Amino acid sequence: MAHQIGMKLCKKILKDEYEFVLSTHVYKGHIHNHIIFNNVNMVTGRCYQSNKKSYHQIRYQSDKLCKENNLSVIDEYYERFKKKYKTNDKSWYENEQAKNGTSWKSRLQFDIDRMIKQSKDWDKFLKNIANLGYEIKYGKHIAFKHKDKERFTRAKTIGEDYTEERLKERITENANQKTFTVKKRVGNIIDIKNNEKAQSSKGYEFWATKHNLQVASDTVILMREKGFKSIAQPDDFIKKSADKRQSLQEEIKVLDEKIATLSTTMEQVHTVTKYRQIYQAYKKEPTDKAFACEHKAEILLYEKAFAYLKKSYSKMPNSKQIFEELEKLKKKNTLMQEYSSSKTEMTELYQIRKNYERYMGKEMER
Repeated sequence: MAHQIGMKLCKKILKDEYEFVLSTHVYKGHIHNHIIFNNVNMVTGRCYQSNKKSYHQIRYQSDKLCKENNLSVIDEYYERFKKKYKTNDKSWYENEQAKNGTSWKSRLQFDIDRMIKQSKDWDKFLKNIANLGYEIKYGKHIAFKHKDKERFTRAKTIGEDYTEERLKERITENANQKTFTVKKRVGNIIDIKNNEKAQSSKGYEFWATKHNLQVASDTVILMREKGFKSIAQPDDFIKKSADKRQSLQEEIKVLDEKIATLSTTMEQVHTVTKYRQIYQAYKKEPTDKAFACEHKAEILLYEKAFAYLKKSYSKMPNSKQIFEELEKLKKKNTLMQEYSSSKTEMTELYQIRKNYERYMGKEMER
């Protein structure tokens, strides 16, 4: 049947105007087709236009033929969910290994990121990556193979930031960033009176005195930049910043819980969709014990998933609805950035207060 469906698809898409080879693979757990066709039209002599539109036309016809033959089709929203919210399109094993930084793709990603930071241009990057023991294959998609591996890996399979075009952009961005000065962080005031090294070394005491003057100067400048005129003002800001962080933390927690619930719902919807036909066949012939025994695991999974969804939904949700709800929760990314920014600001405020109290306190003692 799979081969016949493949032939029908080729006829619909290629219309006897392109030469093609159809191969049906049956040696894996899922039977599937591979189609290779000559991109030159035998009638017009023109090349086949491969783009997003043609891709969706092929997919539409393929899905239509599968549905006509009672076969399952790929749920595009579940696939998008897996890529974005589940395991970043890694297999379970790769995902577990990536958590520990030990998977092959994780290693390749780490090496690419490291070499981008050390490369001023594309040629230097290629040289650096080759020095790490990688062989590079050029083509439509750049691929890398480590000397310890047998097969090439397309860089784009790691993520959107690893296509050849994006790698070149990142190298340029990295080179440009190096021209900017990094914002100076306010240092710590050294307690010279109680510092053993300062007490035993005149040279260190002299250096520490100069250091404290510089830090005090930086602290006063930063206070002026923030509009502070007294030490009481940083205290007020610290309290406000702490309240803001607490509020953000609570918002993030609520969003995390919503994302987790929707993710579980998506998995249950996928399970119900996946095993619906088996369950319907089982309900149609409840006396067929052989069928029930053969598909016991699938039937139990279906019933468990259906029961879970029934608790929260009067009407069965679909993957599109759930994915769209998840996308609305993108606000979490903004909240995380705000939380990180407020943490940096709070650390800076604590540093201002500590330096002011230490240095100005010593001055007042004198």
